[in-house]
Order: sequence, then C-alpha cells, then structure tokens
Amino acid sequence: MSFNPQFSRIGEILIHNKVITDEQVKEALLKQNNFGLKLGETLRKLGYISENDLLEALHFQLEYDIVEENELLELDSEIVKLIPEPFAVQNRVIAIRKDGISIMVAMTDPENIVIQDSLKTILGTNITPVLIGENVLTDTLEKYYKSIRTTSQVEDAVGNFEFVAVDEDENEITIDSKKEADAPVVKLINLIITEAIKSDATDIHIEPLTKHTRVRFRIDGALREVMSPPIGLHAGMVSLVKVMSKLNIAERRLPQDGHISLKTTLKSVDVRVSIVPTVTGEKVVMRLLDKGEFGFNLTTLGFTGENLKLFRKWIRRPYGITIVSGPTGSGKSTTLHAALKEIKDIETNIVTVEDPVEYRLDGITQIETKAKIDLTFARSLRSVLRQDPDIVLIGEIRDEETADISIKFSLTGHLVFTTLHANDAPATVTRLLDIGVPSYLVASSLNLVMAQRLVRKICPHCKADYDPTESELIDAGLNLEEVKEVKFKKGKGCVHCDNTGYSGRTGIFEMLEVNSGIRRLIFEGQNQDVIRDAAIKNGMQTLHESGIHKMKQGITTIHEVIKFTISD
Repeated sequence: MSFNPQFSRIGEILIHNKVITDEQVKEALLKQNNFGLKLGETLRKLGYISENDLLEALHFQLEYDIVEENELLELDSEIVKLIPEPFAVQNRVIAIRKDGISIMVAMTDPENIVIQDSLKTILGTNITPVLIGENVLTDTLEKYYKSIRTTSQVEDAVGNFEFVAVDEDENEITIDSKKEADAPVVKLINLIITEAIKSDATDIHIEPLTKHTRVRFRIDGALREVMSPPIGLHAGMVSLVKVMSKLNIAERRLPQDGHISLKTTLKSVDVRVSIVPTVTGEKVVMRLLDKGEFGFNLTTLGFTGENLKLFRKWIRRPYGITIVSGPTGSGKSTTLHAALKEIKDIETNIVTVEDPVEYRLDGITQIETKAKIDLTFARSLRSVLRQDPDIVLIGEIRDEETADISIKFSLTGHLVFTTLHANDAPATVTRLLDIGVPSYLVASSLNLVMAQRLVRKICPHCKADYDPTESELIDAGLNLEEVKEVKFKKGKGCVHCDNTGYSGRTGIFEMLEVNSGIRRLIFEGQNQDVIRDAAIKNGMQTLHESGIHKMKQGITTIHEVIKFTISD
C-alpha cells in the first residue's frame, strides 16, 4: 500500500521522511498536553526537528505552498498594513502580495477556518493561504510593522509643520503655535532615540543632504539608513539636540560636544553628542552608552581557547601594565571591563579613571574625567594614588603625562589596564615611545599588548557556501593552494538579519607577550617591524591570521577579513 501524505498524520510523515523515529513521536505525544502545543511544535520544542522539517511535512500533508524567504525581503508595506498589526501578531499571519483577485497571506496555521474567515472580512476579498515558519514570521512581522509604525510616526510628527522662507544663514523653522506643545521636532527626536535603543544601535547620525535629512544608526559596526525627514526640519532637530545637551543654540560655525542623560521605558542611557558644521548644515552624531548592567564576560568576546588562557594569565599578575589597542569602536573598553568583572573580589581595590564611564560595574570605584573643571586623566590619577588601589584602569593614554603616570603606577606594585589608539600590537609599543616615554620604562613595565578588532558574524539563518573571486583571495593575502580545503561561507540575507547577511559581532585579537627578548628589543629602541618579527617567532598570531582563522571556521566572511585586517 503506497504512502499518501494527505491522509497521514504529521508524525507519520516525519517518520516516513526519516526525520524522526517512532520512539521520538511517542515521547512527544506523551509531553504534548504538558506543552499545550500541537505535535509538530512539541517535536520542535524537544529539539527533534527543525522549523524547515515541520514546514516540509505540513506542505506534504496540507498541500499548501511554502512562502519563499526571498519574497519576504521586499514586501509592499501598503499590502502588509491591510491586516492590522494586533490581528497579525495574535493570529500569526502576514499579507504578502496581491494574487490575482485575492491576497496571498502567509500563515503558520492555514487550516484555521476561523482565521481565514476573519481575514476575508478584514481584507474584503478572498485569500490565498501559504505556509510560513513561526520564527521567520516573527522576524518578518517585527521588520515590516516596525517600519510601518516608524513611517506613520514620522508622518504624524511632520504633518502639521509649516515651512518659513528664510535666508541660508538663518535656515530656521517655525512651528504652528497651536501645536507648540506637540511640536513635530520633539516627536521626531524622541522617535529617533527610542528606535535606536530598540535596535541596539551604538551611534545615531543625523546629517543634512540637499533635499532631505538622512538618519542612520550604527548597528553591528555598520551604518544603516532608517528614515529621511524633510530638510526643513533639520535646523529644528539640531537646535533641540543642543538644548537637551546644554550647548549654544546660536553657535553654528564651530564644532560643539555635549552630553544627555536619558531615562526611557527601555533602559537608561548616556548620550555623547558631537555637532560639526558642514557645507549643507550641521551634522549631529550621538554615541549611546548603556547605563545598565554590564552583560559581557571574557568567554563571550571571541577569544580562542589559547588566547583566553593567555589573557587570563596576564590580567591576574600582581603588577605591570596591559594595553589593549585599536581604533574607536573596536571593543577595547568592553574587553578591559570584562577583565575587571572576572578578577574583582572583596580583597582587591579596583579604581578606574575614564572619559566617559561607558559601563557601570558594582564593587569598583569609577571616576569620570571632566575637562571643564580641569579634572583631567593626569589630575585624577594623582588622586587615585591616595585611594590605596591594587588595580587601576585608565580609560586611554592620550599624552606623555598620562603615559608616564600609568607606567610609574605599574612599576610601584600596581596592576594597570589601559587602552591606546594604534594599528596593531607592535605599533602600540612604538606609539608609547613616540609619545615620549623612555624606552627603559616601557620595556620594564609592559606585560601584554593586545590589538583587537570587531568583525561581523554571519547570520546563522541564511549562512550559505560562497566561492570568493581570485581578486578577493589576493586582497585577503591567500592563494588557491592554501584554501582549497576551506569551505567559505556568506550570509545570503534574510528577514532575521534585515537582509544584511550578518548578525552580531565577535573579536579578533593579536597578543604580544613582552618576554625577555621583546624587552631587550624595546630597551634598544628597535622599530615595530623588528618587534613584530620577534613576536611572530615567539608564536604571536597576527590580527590577519586571527581573522582568517574565524573565516575558516565559518564565523565571519572573507569581506570582513579584508575590511579590518592587512595581510603580511
């Protein structure tokens, strides 16, 4: 007797497809009532099948098509919003497109006649049901209804806006006096900041273009455009940010820096504001610093087992200095705060001097510098000595005085952590010498110098094989022979990753241990190339090699390696 999936139960289909065993189905049947789920969802919850396995089985059983994920990347928002968001979320549906005289609707349960009838009433037409997975639907609903909400809120904010003819120097706006309490600019800035926090953005860019203002968020290290309000609102937006950060509204010719402390329903954040004049108007960049609990630890930063062992060894030394180097936004402060989080205990007095304090850590004394009242790094550090510290974190070495105090701390029985802007670990050593620190002090104080970068991770939902071009291999410093066994990966782009192909970031590291040989080279004032060669002979993995290692593991792409590292 031949197998007919239409008249079979979902468990029988999955067994026939050799996805699960009869014993697993029996276990799921026993646990089904406890979970309050259908059999297929119970099997998913138990980890016996994937979402795709269940979709394929439902496709065979019910004969509904499965929606193509590529089609979900560019849906028409006008079609999507035909179904109100509360109904779509509650009943697990989303309108996809017009399909002749009907509308195609993706559903997790296309057999539900009650939902089908409700949809026909809401849409005023027949529907064509198609299958969609629960996780894919959740991300698709969030993506499109969030966009619909944002667009609606922007339109609402600028709807009652009156433009005023002014000269280029003034470029001011006027708000309808009847709507002053509900000013569109206030709504817009609130919306921008709220959406940035929801998106886990690290920076907000508000920049004037010729015909509109461009608002971008930096998410996972890359900028993404999120909205484009009318250019007539730009001056008002800048003025409001200046008021919030206590800057001079009248000054439009010079750069200004300020600070906003915000409490939202989502979280409390510190916002560092930078405003610079450009040829098209003033550009605003806001850095968002989370004031909540520090959620990182050393095991989640991307260290390999060997590097983690090495880093832990040096952060537990009784004295000396460890420097983490890299450009702005490379995760230096995150790494050092994760180190402090791991080694803090009741017997140790840890003091930090930072500008600004990016992360709050319980049990640690944190001091924030304030240039306006001359509370500089150097002045703060001189006071710290009288606080009986065991470990000192210095936010950044910026000048000879700070470098000199930091190194003298490390030579007088203190363990010092700090950061420095340099391209790699050997360059960090020579940068200290360039600042003006004597070579004998550098040589005798350094324990470990670590350079780091953050690379984006491939989205696990759309990871696929990828064949790099010969040009890409050359740019990455690779040849066909050494990568013939490597399976390159790349994210195709999906609703889970907002069609970027990436989700989250991880660190790549270059760790230079300062042993007796390296100390001698530093003391002799050797250049960074000599120091690098000696460190590599001692087993140092370069930033490029660290990136290549993560690429070969399928964690990141060849494009990220090319973007953030230089081949030797």
